[in-house]
Amino acid sequence: MKNTDNTKEKLFDALSPDQKMKLEIAEELGLLDKVQKDGWKSLTPKETGRIGGLMTKKKRELKNKESEA
Repeated sequence: MKNTDNTKEKLFDALSPDQKMKLEIAEELGLLDKVQKDGWKSLTPKETGRIGGLMTKKKRELKNKESEA
């Protein structure tokens, strides 16, 4: 079992920052299991929009933090 977790971590590390953020938000919304089981296509338009909206919000916050520093 430990080997599987290590493999998942390596796969996660190989993702782009946007993909990582998308997965993190899906997890926060309780949608990660659904995505892992059936893929992104299994999400409703409402769920997809929620993820996209939160990604936009986080990106904006990160950009504002960088410009303040």
